[in-house]
Amino acid sequence: MGHHNAPPNFILHTHSRQLTALAFAIALGAAISLGITRFAYGLLLPAMRADLGWSYALAGAMNTANATGYFLGALACPWLMRRFGPAVLLVVGALLASVFMVGSGFVTQTEGLLAQRLLAGMASALVFVAGGLLAAGLGARDPLRGGLLLGIYYGGTGVGIVLSSLLVPVALEAAQNVLHGWRWAWWGLGALSLLFSLVLLWPARVMAAWTAPAAVSGAQPTTFRWTPFGFGLAGYTLFGVGYIGYMTFVVALLRSQGRSSMEITVFYALLGVAVMASSRIWARLLDRFHDGRPLALLNALLGLATLLPALTQAWGWILLSGLLFGGVFLSVVASSTALVRHNLPQPAWGQGISAFTTVFAAGQIIGPTVVGWISDGAGGLERGLVFSSCALWVGAALAVRQRRLTPTT
Repeated sequence: MGHHNAPPNFILHTHSRQLTALAFAIALGAAISLGITRFAYGLLLPAMRADLGWSYALAGAMNTANATGYFLGALACPWLMRRFGPAVLLVVGALLASVFMVGSGFVTQTEGLLAQRLLAGMASALVFVAGGLLAAGLGARDPLRGGLLLGIYYGGTGVGIVLSSLLVPVALEAAQNVLHGWRWAWWGLGALSLLFSLVLLWPARVMAAWTAPAAVSGAQPTTFRWTPFGFGLAGYTLFGVGYIGYMTFVVALLRSQGRSSMEITVFYALLGVAVMASSRIWARLLDRFHDGRPLALLNALLGLATLLPALTQAWGWILLSGLLFGGVFLSVVASSTALVRHNLPQPAWGQGISAFTTVFAAGQIIGPTVVGWISDGAGGLERGLVFSSCALWVGAALAVRQRRLTPTT
């Protein structure tokens, strides 16, 4: 008997190792699209606002422009996926996002920066949706670890957050006496994204070679319908409204409370580490429940995390807020993908993930501008965060009413 007849458990082990490696590689897509392209802006906001004389409403409008681009990108995703496939979209989106990040360092006019944030948002949606679909595909190849593989992908955002928290303060410090020194940070972030984009070529090449499940001739084409997912979609929209206010303004709030650069780096890095850990914490919950309960629970916890910095300046509570927020918010995103995966056949996943991404993006368009506008008023940034946490709790109340879909016989 030849030694090439490897025992089945060895083959399985190798197979699961490869799937895990692929999940970690495509996780760099999440690092680019959310960790760096979206959230690093919160770290740059105080410096840009001081240099360019922005109101909080205008500072919020920058992330609204980013979310508007994300919304347009999410709408275009289903068509682009059919045309080019998720593997191509992942790499092209990542390269474009990197270029637009670098571009943000060459503009100081408000209109130019708004345009850069819009374009970066469009590119990052392509990366995030394509990556989410590829991660769901990995889960289909290893159903027992589906929740974990999805979690690894979304946890990649934490890598982007941690690296941003280390890179941005160093860049701002180095460029202290330079006109518009914050531009250095954009260039550094763009270079980091470019490096990650090159790594994405490997999983894209491997997964593009896998054949998509063939459509059964004569079978009804499966499409995603919005109505059965109504409560889930509504709860997820309010998640978009609520969480983005925190991620846009929490660093500005800590600055206004007199926190040092070192304290802010520690806070933000801890938040990012919690994002990376969150996949392990919530994987069982996402695999076990096929209805809106995971989304509801996670939204409720997020509302609590968002409220803490508005109620107290005690450093321990502030750190707890960051840890809780980081440990939960991307699992909300993973819970929407899990809801789609549990309740729809695989050919409809792309449409389902795009639908949830679209309402999420719509929520994110509303969030930063409203919170910025509230924060320019009497109650300051604290009152803006109270609004955010209320949006999250209403979202939780809606999501808990989402039932699992009975599979069609």
